[in-house]
Amino acid sequence: MRRDFSIVIRGLHMVFPDGERAADLGLEGETIGAVGPHGALSGDRVIDVADLLVMPGAVDTHIHINEPGRTEWEGFVSATRAAAAGGVTTLVDMPLNSAPVTTTREAFALKQSASEGKLSVDVGFWGGIVPGNAGELEGLIDAGVLGFKCFMVHSGIDDFPAVDEPTLRTAMGILSKQGKPILAHAERNVPPASPNDRRSPRAWAASRPPACEVEAVELLVRLARETGCATHVVHVAAAEVLPVIASAQKEGLPITAETCPHYLLFCEENIPEGATQYKCAPPIRDARNRDALWEGLRSGILTMVVSDHSPCPPAMKGLDTGDFFNSWGGIASIQVGLPAILTEATRRKISPGTVSGWMSKAPAHLAGLSERKGVLAPGHDADLVLVDVAARTSVIAERLEHRHPVTPYDRFALTSTVRQTWLRGQRVYDYPAVVQTGSGRILRSK
Repeated sequence: MRRDFSIVIRGLHMVFPDGERAADLGLEGETIGAVGPHGALSGDRVIDVADLLVMPGAVDTHIHINEPGRTEWEGFVSATRAAAAGGVTTLVDMPLNSAPVTTTREAFALKQSASEGKLSVDVGFWGGIVPGNAGELEGLIDAGVLGFKCFMVHSGIDDFPAVDEPTLRTAMGILSKQGKPILAHAERNVPPASPNDRRSPRAWAASRPPACEVEAVELLVRLARETGCATHVVHVAAAEVLPVIASAQKEGLPITAETCPHYLLFCEENIPEGATQYKCAPPIRDARNRDALWEGLRSGILTMVVSDHSPCPPAMKGLDTGDFFNSWGGIASIQVGLPAILTEATRRKISPGTVSGWMSKAPAHLAGLSERKGVLAPGHDADLVLVDVAARTSVIAERLEHRHPVTPYDRFALTSTVRQTWLRGQRVYDYPAVVQTGSGRILRSK
């Protein structure tokens, strides 16, 4: 099976949809031209990566880049450099917390313009659903958004208000006809907070009980049944929602759900008092809940793991006061999610191929990008991440590429390290540095 390619990547541990094996990848420009047995392909350059694990680049469909308008929180340059360093080759940006929020065609044009020349990886965009913008949805689809995000509770910023049931019903009816998914932050009726200890992570978790997530997911299920809209529940934190989602899936409803690395790797028992770098919404819950989320992934109720990277300036995290109730709720993790999950998956005896399904294949499918992203297969973009699964390192926040060195992963011990990231056939990261910037592209829906 000799055939000349511009580049051949040869490895002993390549992750394919049907399993892990030794193989050759023949690259034709930006795409994978062929997959052959180990040693079977020839090319102008043959790169033998030996024992490094070769996976498809991760696809992160839940990231807040915040540019334009709040670039001091995070911007396209820093976010996409961090993605490249973490083995993430495709991002899909949320419609907040940029200003303006991406709820109109004009705002979407501004966001795309703001990204020009700044992308180290490929980036697509979700549009936003807010009360009163139903008339904008079809125009946003025509402009290229991949789907739509909404909040069922206050989003944290007043210019992206929560949706009620009639707004959801109308939007889901439109999206069903257009074949686009809705992504929902699923919490409802969060009770007024009256904490005895504002520095307590347990008080913060108790202030947003699992019942808030359950009630929101039950509403989404009812509306998915009514409208037929593909419905995706973002950042599932409470294990109590898993039976609700499982029942809907068994019924045949188009319901999918994700969780995030911080819900799988941390638990409230181990969060120090006042450590607001762990604050997020929904909150991180206890160890029993964490283990149940892993089981939700194993069973297929949850289909993907994405970051919900949501940074802010250090002053907004309230690190000086440790006040969980006044600090910004968001965790910065884009660069460390893949190696951290691989590290824990190894401990739990979960294969890299399974992790790749959660962090590459399934998110690509959600965003409508599965024809070109998410797997190592001929015709797909040559997006690769090379991982050393024997390297023991620790996360050093000050060395991360995202804008501010605030993350709960500081000093987190890793047994997997990203060595190289390739975007469409070009090496963009070579440990320990990003080596090519500006080569990322905007991904639009067809």
